[in-house]
Formats: sequence, C-alpha cells, structure tokens
Amino acid sequence: MLKELVLKNRTYRRFYENEAVSEETLKELVDLARTVPSTANSQALKFALITDKEDKAKVFECLGWAGALPDWDGPEEGERPASYILVLCDQHIAKNKPIDDGIVSQTIMLGACEKGLGGCIFGNIKRKELAESLAINAEHYTIDLVIAIGKPKETVVITEVGADGSTTYYRDENQVHYVPKRSLEELIVKL
Repeated sequence: MLKELVLKNRTYRRFYENEAVSEETLKELVDLARTVPSTANSQALKFALITDKEDKAKVFECLGWAGALPDWDGPEEGERPASYILVLCDQHIAKNKPIDDGIVSQTIMLGACEKGLGGCIFGNIKRKELAESLAINAEHYTIDLVIAIGKPKETVVITEVGADGSTTYYRDENQVHYVPKRSLEELIVKL
C-alpha cells in the first residue's frame, strides 16, 4: 500500500483549477505534518494556507515552475493549483530546518495523494516579493517552501534513465511528463 502511494505521488504542475481544495482539507494535511519527526523536536515550522483567489495569484507570480522546461512559464489559467501551503520557519523558535522541510513536505504530498490530489514542492521562490505581497513578517518567518495542491490534470510517468545518463524530466508532444529514475542497482553501493 505504501509503495503504491509513493509511486502515485508525483510532482504535478498542471491542475483542474476549478476543483477547489478546502481549507479543511489543507488543515488535515498540515495535521499529518505536525506529527512527524522534527529536529530536536523544535517544531519550528508553521504553515500558511492559501485558498483565496487574489492570494493564490500572488503566490503563483513568485514561483519558478519548471527549470528543465525553459519555454514553459507555468500552467495557464484554468490549470493552476487550487491552493497552496506555505512552509514557514518561525525564527523565534529555531532557524534553518531543511531536514524538517523535506519531511513535512513529503508527508503533505503523500496525504494529498491519498485524497486523490497532487502537488508540487517549490524551492524556486521569489521569497522577498512573496513575503511583501502577503504581508508575512520576514523577521519572524522565513518562507522555506511552497507546496501547490490540486487535482492533477496531467500524466506523469516514471521512466528509466537513458543511455546518456540524464535525469532531466521532459514532456512529449502529448504533454505527458516523464521523470527518469536511476536503477536500484545504480543506487546501492557495495562495501
């Protein structure tokens, strides 16, 4: 069951924008994340739930959507995420929590996948601009990551790394998104 969930949990960049994700659903996802391990159990990460149309537009403008697809500026209207979760670090509790960021983000993504949703974790963020546009106190909180959440509107396929060794994702003429993965044998180091 976990393997099926992990294999289904892909990065999606296009969504059925008109299919809302409620704030209650986002709270359920954050509730999953709040119970996972945290470095020194500091629980310094906080979460901003974005469902308002104007706020979603502000977030969208501050994200870099797909570095490996340079001719694509992100999803068009109608294919944008239904919601976002901002992962913030409370600087009054602790600083620099990249391990915690990864754990909570993957937990949120797995929870979303279990609910028939999908998402995309963003580190490519215009943080200063986003903090200003959403009135986030930058002295109190850092914006660590942004997670887009919605009902996926694309097919993502895991494929083997080709002969050239490239792990760069790509799309075909039908907009199917391919993500090359290294083989299990290549990942296991024999000592």
